[in-house]
Amino acid sequence: MPRVLLSVSDKTGIIDFAKELKNLGWNIVSSGGTAKILKENFVQCQEISEITGFPEILDGRVKTLNPKIHGGILAIRSEADHKEQLNRYGIETIDMVVVSLYPFEAIINRIPKPEDKKINQDVIENIDIGGVALLRASAKNYKDVIVICDTNDYKVIIESLKNNSVTEGLKLDLAAKAFRHTAYYDSLISTYLTYEKFPAQMAIPIKKLSGLRYGENPHQNAALYSNGIGGKPVVISSKQLHGKELSYNNYLDLEAGWRLVHEFSKPACAIIKHNNPCGCAESVNVKDAYLRALTCDPVSAFGGIIAFNKLVEKDTAVEINKLFFECVIASGYSKEALNVLMQKKNIRLLVQEIPYKEEKGSAEYRMMSYGMLAQDRDSELLSGIRFMTSRQPNKEEREALYFAWKVSKHVKSNAIILVRGTQTVGIGAGQMSRIDSLKIAAEKMKCVKHGLDERLFSLVLASDAFFPFPDVVEQAAKIGVTAIVQPGGSVKDNESISAAEDTNIAMIATSMRHFKH
Repeated sequence: MPRVLLSVSDKTGIIDFAKELKNLGWNIVSSGGTAKILKENFVQCQEISEITGFPEILDGRVKTLNPKIHGGILAIRSEADHKEQLNRYGIETIDMVVVSLYPFEAIINRIPKPEDKKINQDVIENIDIGGVALLRASAKNYKDVIVICDTNDYKVIIESLKNNSVTEGLKLDLAAKAFRHTAYYDSLISTYLTYEKFPAQMAIPIKKLSGLRYGENPHQNAALYSNGIGGKPVVISSKQLHGKELSYNNYLDLEAGWRLVHEFSKPACAIIKHNNPCGCAESVNVKDAYLRALTCDPVSAFGGIIAFNKLVEKDTAVEINKLFFECVIASGYSKEALNVLMQKKNIRLLVQEIPYKEEKGSAEYRMMSYGMLAQDRDSELLSGIRFMTSRQPNKEEREALYFAWKVSKHVKSNAIILVRGTQTVGIGAGQMSRIDSLKIAAEKMKCVKHGLDERLFSLVLASDAFFPFPDVVEQAAKIGVTAIVQPGGSVKDNESISAAEDTNIAMIATSMRHFKH
């Protein structure tokens, strides 16, 4: 009779599965906890210790690591020498292995990684050893052994056994899944235990959350993955309240907006289009922040996404519904706001109640062809303020410059940001030359009414990187810019400083650039 080894941490569906196997004539071998629940439910099984002749020891740390178990799994049935050795040592074959590993992922999501390298013992005890060995052994010998690591496969296997349709192809698919499962599990462990930022070898745990309709374009397939570390205040762990399925591009834009609005503590709004803000504002309330962000570039805002760092009320929702937007993400919505927004069937509404905070020292990755780049996240803002001109910015200009500099971090380079008060009035993004970015920002500014009295709010400019030529400063003076913030550090800084002095523009340097490619 065929034999199955059941050793599961997750007991979901195991009783019904075991009963089905029994009805199909399988003998069941089981480890302590699984054997106990089977017997309690009147499913006959043989315990591992009865086969090995050795009890579980070290609080269950050692129970399945035994030749009587692994020999029965790894033996190649068609090899005469393997058969002879099984007979010689009294080892019976095991034809199916069903394992769910200790819940390491759930444990580390409950117990944050300590900064002092003092790992909680509960974390260590939830590192599965025997289960991983069982899965790898049975997956290696997939031609002779069925391996199951996913409770969703119970039904598939029972139906296949009943129909006599357990093919080698099916067993290979299950083996590949088992190896992916153990690789993911090991990557969670290695990531959690590793404190070196860029180790010589690295395994990044990612698991599929969902498929997507398509990628950046309809001819590209796509899917959404998570790194397995839950509870983070990010877009992929937000809750969708309304609307159709999110797209690949939606996720990119939502991420860009969510990170930008959390640069600010006061109510803030960012409107994102093609991964760039087409408007951003900080104000006394969410509605005003939205309206001020919208005035920067209402044409580009059409079909974009909106991010808020505070709760959205009904009055803001009414304004949002006047235009077409793909998505809105916020820290919350009033009941009345949801009632208004849900009048539009296709708008996607997301809520993420936990404020986003950039983790200092965390890494980000970008895929290349057969490779990957890794770097620290751009979690800093500035290195220090240096006044480059004899005229220093006044209080109102300083507030505007600080706001503009925060926005510049989130605009594709070359980036030029024009600001009055705490709202953008023109954004030039992603151009090959900085002067072209300024021309675009200035053109945007001419096309809209930003609603701020120019006598009260000066026009300031932020550049994500230094000026290799004075042309940006000279052009900025022509459109009325009174203060500039830039990193500084060009060998031709003096030319830009002289241009600023000649036009009475106050210029400050941050000693930190924010390229965003």
